[in-house]
Order: sequence, then structure tokens, then C-alpha cells
Amino acid sequence: MARETRKKRMGRVVQNSMDKTVIVAVEWRQRHPLYKKSIRRVTRFFVHDGENRCSLGDVVRIEETRPISRLKRWRIMEIVEQHEVAEVKPIELDQAVLEEVSEIGTAAAPEAEVSEIEAAAAPE
Repeated sequence: MARETRKKRMGRVVQNSMDKTVIVAVEWRQRHPLYKKSIRRVTRFFVHDGENRCSLGDVVRIEETRPISRLKRWRIMEIVEQHEVAEVKPIELDQAVLEEVSEIGTAAAPEAEVSEIEAAAAPE
């Protein structure tokens, strides 16, 4: 297959947990035949990344190639835009939120006790 006739796409890396393989989601739009509304379609390609350069969220250009494995028919041409991913685990975020909530809860507790005492004394 001549290089000029190969299909080329741009998409975003949505998974890179495999060795030398990433999954790239390519978004395209299609008009509904009856309602004429534009519908968003997403196609996921298994793409060969021999050097494991891609990370989650990167925008990449891929090109059609010979079959590399059972599912891989595409390869990475270039990384157009690298995406920074935060190195924070969800557990760390949960702990920070719990600490903030507990601090707010202890600060608000004395006011709640005072208002309950006042409310109990007022109707008598």
C-alpha cells in the first residue's frame, strides 16, 4: 500500500495500560438521516506504540498500516499535543476532603449546641 493512500486520523489516547499498545478514540460527526441533527460518534482504535511514548490524554496522529496483531492495524505517526496528568491518587483526595469536613464539623458543633439550648429555653 502506498504511503499516500493510507488513512490518517487524529484522536485522543484513552488507555495506555498495555505494553506497546494504546487505545485511541477518534471522534467524528454524522448527520441523522431523518432528523438532520449532527450526532457525535466515537471509534476506538488499537494502535501500535513501540516506544511506549504516549500517555493518557495525548492527542496523536495515527496512520493505517499492515496488520501488526489480531486487533492492531494502526500505528502512531506523531504526538501532536502532550497532556499533563495529575499524579494524585483518589484516596489522597478523599482523605483531604474528610479532614476539611471534620474541621468544619468541629467548628460548627459548638454553635449548634448553643442554638439548641436557646431553642429549648424559648418556648417555656
